[in-house]
Amino acid sequence: MSPAETDAPPLDRSRATRRVTLVGAGTNAGLALAQLVIGWLGHSQALVADAIHTFSDLLSDGIAYFAARHAHQAPDEEHPYGHGRYETAATLAIAVLLGLVGLGIVWSAGSRLFDPGALLTPDVLTLWAAAITTLSKEALYRYAMHMAKRLRSEMLRASAWHHRSDAWSSIIVFVGIGGTLLGLPYLDAIAAVVVGVMIVRIGWELGSGAVSELVDAGLARERIEAVRGTILSVGGVRDIHMLRTRRHGGQATADVHVLVDPRLTVSEGHMISLQVEQRLKREIAEIEDVTVHVDPEDDSTAPPCIDLPLRPAAMARLHAAWSHLDCLAKARRVGLHYLSGRIDVDVYLPLGCYGSAADAAALRDALQTALAASPEFGRVAVYYGE
Repeated sequence: MSPAETDAPPLDRSRATRRVTLVGAGTNAGLALAQLVIGWLGHSQALVADAIHTFSDLLSDGIAYFAARHAHQAPDEEHPYGHGRYETAATLAIAVLLGLVGLGIVWSAGSRLFDPGALLTPDVLTLWAAAITTLSKEALYRYAMHMAKRLRSEMLRASAWHHRSDAWSSIIVFVGIGGTLLGLPYLDAIAAVVVGVMIVRIGWELGSGAVSELVDAGLARERIEAVRGTILSVGGVRDIHMLRTRRHGGQATADVHVLVDPRLTVSEGHMISLQVEQRLKREIAEIEDVTVHVDPEDDSTAPPCIDLPLRPAAMARLHAAWSHLDCLAKARRVGLHYLSGRIDVDVYLPLGCYGSAADAAALRDALQTALAASPEFGRVAVYYGE
């Protein structure tokens, strides 16, 4: 699926999610009421149980609707990264509910296997009710899954699988009623155990994914490689390191250190970081926020510069070391480069200070020699210009 097929503005995504949730809730309410009435009048314990199961879906729909209203709100003081984790928490809640429903089906079916006398002979009308319920649940699954893919919503994906699990349970009811009418009272219980285990497995997979997201798991490996390739395609980026991502809802954030020419101007480095940020947001569908740290060298392997003096203290030491040379007073600018655990110094002098090449070389050597007792300083370069 291409990014163009999945992109949707946050407001549209929120409204679409709530619409899918309301369709599911309305359908579940109607089906549950019909199942309860027909199951009661038609003497089908399985259909009545499925009605109770369907009513439980309304709870998950309520959770999903609540999350849809809150997950896409703009960041605020209490939630500076937005509210996407509401969706993650709702996914986890639905996964837990799926697991409990699956275990309940297994328990109920297992109990019926040892108590066949508890089964009643249902009316044929209950068989039609089970068939209609199955088809309706499958339709809800397909609709919700289609929207989940379009909106990249794990919460809607969880709801879709919940609808599919309901369709399976309705198939169990259909087979159980049909088997009972044909004289095979154990058939529904055996099938119920199998499907119940499958529902528990789906709940486990969805829940583990939500937990992974809540503990800041990153994007999948193939998406990380896509992010890496996008960053390296930006002009001026030599390499990257410390690339980290984390997911929240259907979106993701990233932070990365990019390696650039160590003597770029601050504004050029800033422009490169802006290009990295904008290109990631444009080309990687999930990325909604990026933090770019511009590095003049790979700070994961280079000697640290953290203990070196900043400009005020460094300039004071340079003045003290070069006081006998009378050059800083004439300098138009002094550039400091914090590289490989030392400070390289660029001194920019006016053209009037330039005598000959030999004089320029002698001045540079004198400046370098004067710093011999200051190990925090590295090489010295002198430039002349207007």
